[in-house]
Amino acid sequence: MGFADQRFNVNLSILFTELPFLERPAAAAAAGFTAVELWWPWVDSPTPERSERDALKRAIEEAGVRLTGVNFYAGQLPGPDRGALSIPGEESERFRANIDVAAAFAESLGCTALNALYGNRVGGVDPAEQDALALENLVLAARAADRIGATLLIEALNKPESPLYPLVSAPAAVGVADRVNAATGLGNAKFLMDLYHLSMNGEDLPSVIERYASRTGHVQIADNPGRGAPGTGSLPLEDLLDRLRKAGYDGWVGLEYKPGDRPSAESFAWLPAEARAAR
Repeated sequence: MGFADQRFNVNLSILFTELPFLERPAAAAAAGFTAVELWWPWVDSPTPERSERDALKRAIEEAGVRLTGVNFYAGQLPGPDRGALSIPGEESERFRANIDVAAAFAESLGCTALNALYGNRVGGVDPAEQDALALENLVLAARAADRIGATLLIEALNKPESPLYPLVSAPAAVGVADRVNAATGLGNAKFLMDLYHLSMNGEDLPSVIERYASRTGHVQIADNPGRGAPGTGSLPLEDLLDRLRKAGYDGWVGLEYKPGDRPSAESFAWLPAEARAAR
């Protein structure tokens, strides 16, 4: 097996950032990839103008790449925020305003995965209050995703880099997905398994794969330490992805790494050109 047997997409919110956003889909295509994913591109707006959404849709379509995943509005990301859906007040309302907009954007491009970042803990607010609000909002998001035939993804981040984020283990994220599924009866909430974040948390990755591969709706990778391309750190990413395949995961693997001090197009040497196009 190995890297050549995986289905990779490129996260355009962390790779090709040396280019304007609308140029990134074509840059990914020029590097040989046929699929991309995105964080919510309009950091300051959960409801950007239709013209802005249409411009990005055209850029993706004209590049000939497929959009396979997009985040719901998550606040300032990159930046200090890690989501909005559990934060009382304006941020929760912004998330709710974004739900149908993000789902419509995804549907317009045939995208079937929507990632909902949970949000940081807020000083002076009871965590139980945040968790109750999160469940309400995730139920709304799951129903919107279901209407377009999509999966709702719940992601664990890592505590060293996201100390206020409460979902910093695989069991924590899977537990939230379970609660959403129980509340909706839809079964479309799944785990986003980011091997970099889980490794930063010190989790036993083979054990996580064995336990949760069947509950996983998407996988993302970066090496550790450094969050660089495979081969820049010490994670056995090829072996871990092989384990996922053997455990039954046959979905997308998102490249969500930093290219380092070089153009993004030069950070893919670890992956043969003929293995970059989705099969």
